[in-house]
Amino acid sequence: MAALPRRIIKETQRLMQEPVPGISAVPSETNARYFHVIVTGPEDSPFEGGLFKLELFLPEDYPMSAPKVRFITKIYHPNIDRLGRICLDILKDKWSPALQIRTVLLSIQALLSAPNPDDPLANDVAELWKVNESEAIRNAKEWTRRYAMDN
Repeated sequence: MAALPRRIIKETQRLMQEPVPGISAVPSETNARYFHVIVTGPEDSPFEGGLFKLELFLPEDYPMSAPKVRFITKIYHPNIDRLGRICLDILKDKWSPALQIRTVLLSIQALLSAPNPDDPLANDVAELWKVNESEAIRNAKEWTRRYAMDN
């Protein structure tokens, strides 16, 4: 494998030295472009108390293209599908090389605090979120309890 670009080394060092509150991102021992991420469910959200595992991978052309990120822990969220893929503008058309790994992780954390059913990836979840938000929130809390706590 080619030597890591200086930018990735610097970003990784900063993540280790100045971790983002509620987020842990540790590079894999076998591939420094692959990160094991744990995001704590934000307070006052249906995901509060949950620990959500994600994987983040930096493609060869990073930072010219966005990191690949997906949830490994099951989550009931209108912007995250059953495969863990995330609908987030900065991971797609709004990506900019000025953004960093920590920006992406903070945006994912914010998405947990403020689901956006108007830009869904999981249409069934988004539909329920729109027509019966309290039931959708109950489901999200149940899934958090079932899949993101004590495991």
